[in-house]
Amino acid sequence: MGAAPGGSAQTDGGVESNGARAGLTGFVAGLARQVARHNVTINNLLPGPFDTARTVDGLRIRSAKAGQDFDTFAAAQRADVPAGRFGAPEEFGKACAFLCGADAGFIVGQNLLIDGGAVNLTI
Repeated sequence: MGAAPGGSAQTDGGVESNGARAGLTGFVAGLARQVARHNVTINNLLPGPFDTARTVDGLRIRSAKAGQDFDTFAAAQRADVPAGRFGAPEEFGKACAFLCGADAGFIVGQNLLIDGGAVNLTI
């Protein structure tokens, strides 16, 4: 299972992450279909912003560059997510555990966006 880093707290503007994500999703889709007949499933988890130390560090850098109070800046970033919050790391873990389990045995080569609705498209 692939997991590409992502989220609104990136300091690179998402360029590096977006390029890696596009390459990874294409590779995984092709590989997953080749190995499915051997009872192997491969899928992608595509996370958006999660409440992690990396996210907080990125928000601190960005709020400082913008000359804004951290708490106000972070609240605005959370409000930009349709769910109104960042994800909890446990939510990512549970999605990962599900895809690794027997109940997901017929899910092959899919991309699961775990982003609180931040990306407005279907992959």
